Amino acid sequence: MPDDPAVQQALGQLVATPSKLAHLTVEATDEALDAASEGEWSARTVLAHLRDAEMLEFRVGLERLLAEPDPALYFLPPDEWERDRNRERDQKSVLLSDFALQRQASVNIIATMREPDWERTAPGPRGEAITIAQFVQIWAGHDHAHLGQLEELLGETVDGARERRARPPE
Repeated sequence: MPDDPAVQQALGQLVATPSKLAHLTVEATDEALDAASEGEWSARTVLAHLRDAEMLEFRVGLERLLAEPDPALYFLPPDEWERDRNRERDQKSVLLSDFALQRQASVNIIATMREPDWERTAPGPRGEAITIAQFVQIWAGHDHAHLGQLEELLGETVDGARERRARPPE
């Protein structure tokens, strides 16, 4: 595993995201999860996006980076994904558990990587070569951005939710 503090921080983010999602959404009602401004994603859609991106984009990209020389990485166009996605597994508990399961599988792969694996490359979004170390940082940035989006949609921060629930009942 690289000694790079940015990569270490990114790995910490990847590991922490399932718990953060659970803390943020555990008390959210279906109405709160489904509320959205016209043309914007609801909190439920953001959760589904995180789950689907984990298993259909990021982990597949990681696996291809480990298995192929200079693989093509593919990311689903958000509007097409949202329009065509499978909504059959959109219950909050299913979204959270599916995401946690998929993320654990991804983290398990990362944990088995050897030092030279971190320098394997693929063409990035603008044609520049990106390493697995950079890919992991992009992945963590994706988590961070959508956690912020969920906090805004639900009107509470992860830290605020944790603190509120840690207080003894009055």
